[in-house]
Amino acid sequence: MNNKLKTTAFLLCCLTLTAHAQTAKDGGISETMLQKIEKTGAPTTESRALFNAIATNSIDNLAKNFKNSGPVDKYFSVETPKQSIHDQKSSGRCWLFSGLNVLRANFAREHKDTMQVEFSQAYVFFYDQLEKANLFLQGVVDCANKPMDDERVQFFFKNPINDGGTFCGVADLSEKYGLVPMDIMPETYSAENTSRMARLLSSKLREYGLELRKMVAEKKSASKIRERKTEMLSTIYHMLTLSLGEPVKSFQYAFKDKNGKQTGKPKTYTPKEFYQATVGHPLNGTFIMAMNDPRREYYKTYEVEYDRHTYDGHNWKYINLPMEDIAKLAIASLKDSAKMYSSYDVGKQFDRKRGYLDTENYDYGSLFGTTFPMDKADRIRTFDSGSTHAMTLTAVDLDDNGNPIKWKVENSWGPSYGVNGYLIMTNRWFNEYMFRLVVNKKYVPENILKANDQKPTMVMPEDPLFMEDE
Repeated sequence: MNNKLKTTAFLLCCLTLTAHAQTAKDGGISETMLQKIEKTGAPTTESRALFNAIATNSIDNLAKNFKNSGPVDKYFSVETPKQSIHDQKSSGRCWLFSGLNVLRANFAREHKDTMQVEFSQAYVFFYDQLEKANLFLQGVVDCANKPMDDERVQFFFKNPINDGGTFCGVADLSEKYGLVPMDIMPETYSAENTSRMARLLSSKLREYGLELRKMVAEKKSASKIRERKTEMLSTIYHMLTLSLGEPVKSFQYAFKDKNGKQTGKPKTYTPKEFYQATVGHPLNGTFIMAMNDPRREYYKTYEVEYDRHTYDGHNWKYINLPMEDIAKLAIASLKDSAKMYSSYDVGKQFDRKRGYLDTENYDYGSLFGTTFPMDKADRIRTFDSGSTHAMTLTAVDLDDNGNPIKWKVENSWGPSYGVNGYLIMTNRWFNEYMFRLVVNKKYVPENILKANDQKPTMVMPEDPLFMEDE
């Protein structure tokens, strides 16, 4: 190549590199772009007034829809019997409180309110944490031949343990370990304030996870790995006993009526015997779990991999249904005085002072001069909305044609929160932000039961909708 051609090639190369560099930087905010942004978004006389208001006030207070701020209608045409309100405090155990609320309501209903029971959340939570520790350790062993940056390996190490969950956990844990009354194993500080305990357990489990991966890499026998895992779980058990108390093995208990009067002489129970005395049958197989996910095909079943509480337990399996069908299931159950586990995106359009959930509570669009047009499917797929909080569905108000107007749920934030511990939601809010319902099979039509029995499509736990209820 002569010098002239070499010079031309060099210049072309430089021009190509320069063009590439300019293209690579096109995604940033350039000075020209910033000028356009500032010009279009520059404050006006009206927006300066809004800035002064927003800078010194709560956005929710300013966006509150005055026309929708009147007294909350507390009448319900279909309502289940009331029961005491519990408080999960600073923990993510709403799934456990809601699940046990359903079980104690079922017991009272079976005995026509002549006998009642309060179950210990701390007892079930103890074994929930122990089982989740084992789920993590065994999951690490199962994936030990995969690299550390593998998606599934990172899934385990990112969240070794947590206090969230689903109704599957209530069913699996209570069937396996039984139940005890609340006053036999009461709440502790760490049960009500789980964050520090969770951090320490997570740190210990990550350490153990690395050790187990090393044992697999060194070709240690399965029996040696199992023996070491058992030793690790013994340390976790000890940490849990110091934080939550040691689970009781047997106890004496006498049932009481709704007025607190003892109904008979105390008897001695083991936790499994108490489960038989209060629940009386396996929970698994008696219910379906319905989900409303408009991204996916309806009347199909799905199963969330690793979304379970025990290694040998049940993944969250659900049938995807339109909201109209979910409402019909809920109404059928409530008409028979049967409460249900349900979950929601409770932070959306929530008037906390009134304990009222309605899509028209706040007008954020007018306040900021924009719109928020995403529908339920778009909110799910963009992580803008999902199932975040479980509550116990207790009542519905129906119009003259049997259509729902509003719903009421028993919450687990204490009796002074909301409407005496309950939250009220309009049906339009229910349709937008309700996600999960657990309902007894006897309230489910044959066509849905048949669809529920089909082989489920497996979905991954990273899906935006499958965060655990907290």
